[in-house]
Amino acid sequence: MRIALISPIAWRTPPRHYGPWEQVVALLADGLVARRHDVTLFATGDSCTTARLRTICPRPYEEDKSLDPKVWECMHIAEVFEDADDFDIIHNHFDFLPLSYTGSVSIPMVTTIHGFSSEAILPAYERYNDRTAYVSISNADRSDRLDYAATVYHGIDLAQFTFQPEAGSYLLFFGRIHPDKGAAEAIAIARAAGMLLVMAGPVQDKSYFASQIKPHVDGQTVRYLGAVGPVERNRLLGGAYALLHPIAFAEPFGLSVVEAMACGAPVVAFAKGSMPELIRDGETGFLVHSVEEAVHALRLIPEISRTRCRREAETRFSAERMVKDYIAVYKHIIADQENIRPWGYYEVLSDRPGHKVKRITVYAGKRLSLQRHRRRSEHWHIVRGAAVAQVGDKKHRLGMRDSVDIPCGAAHRIANVGEDDMVFIEVQQGEYFGEDDIERLEDDYGRT
Repeated sequence: MRIALISPIAWRTPPRHYGPWEQVVALLADGLVARRHDVTLFATGDSCTTARLRTICPRPYEEDKSLDPKVWECMHIAEVFEDADDFDIIHNHFDFLPLSYTGSVSIPMVTTIHGFSSEAILPAYERYNDRTAYVSISNADRSDRLDYAATVYHGIDLAQFTFQPEAGSYLLFFGRIHPDKGAAEAIAIARAAGMLLVMAGPVQDKSYFASQIKPHVDGQTVRYLGAVGPVERNRLLGGAYALLHPIAFAEPFGLSVVEAMACGAPVVAFAKGSMPELIRDGETGFLVHSVEEAVHALRLIPEISRTRCRREAETRFSAERMVKDYIAVYKHIIADQENIRPWGYYEVLSDRPGHKVKRITVYAGKRLSLQRHRRRSEHWHIVRGAAVAQVGDKKHRLGMRDSVDIPCGAAHRIANVGEDDMVFIEVQQGEYFGEDDIERLEDDYGRT
């Protein structure tokens, strides 16, 4: 499958510190490449990926304030759609702006909605509801005004999170410093419980930090470490008694929640948004509704198995599971398009008097029907994978860059004998190229 992934350009993909959307895209890109898909990542020029990187924005605009976000976002999205025909599917992780380009291309697009910043952006999603497939990152973050192809929970790279079987002595707040994340409530919980609170994350609301957080940071009862990288994040999460997540909004997802569980740390969270989907109350943490309930829940943390927390992360929130879920979404979306067959799909590259050219993709282990044509001949050229082509009584084993001719009237079929998708170019020549010039002699799908 040829997949274009559109990442945001506020931060690098993957981010150096903060950047949850970019982190998810980075894991997805590498996971798809590991499964031998042809992936092009559209991201900032300093991004790191095993996919093919295409870029027009040299650096993240949040790190280089000389870059105007609107200008570079516009050029970034145009870079994708100007070459849309190079792909089988486009996967948009860049909010609503790419939706406005979908009317100019025929390539299917899936858009992962990483949450709605406000109700004001819903009209954009509504307008393009029938032109792109939407994926939610939790069931709680769905709008009843939109249609969805699936819910796909985020995954994490479990190798970056070390399981710590023994609980530490401090509470941890890990996230951006903003009223939505409940940083001040975390301080109140820790103070009432008489425990040290360690805080890490970028300051997103400076006035809130100055008035509600900084006065309590004394190094003894509250410590603030700023934004931290992956190594320090792993150490902090693994060493925590529990993660505090007293959010004040319906959070679409919570990467820090599943990252904490991967290290073995239970989570005490306000029961808003996706939290009831991520946390099994009483098993991997506690869902509470107030500071007082959170303080009470902390007394019960020793009853939570840290091994159970890690197992939950491995089972439900691995990057491998996320990648598999998205591949299933891609195949479902492509199957809803025209030119889909049980064995794969094709696209027409050229259709002129005297000739027609198709790019044909055959799934692993599948084959076309044994067939013949009365009004055209064909030429097959393999561009990816391995195949066996039957022409008359002869069989030809073909690899990349191999070709075979099919004379008019000859019985023929082609089979994918590799472990991945096989792709070939079919050049038809003759007087008529309609699908009704197919006489099926044998077929695996009952179409004779």
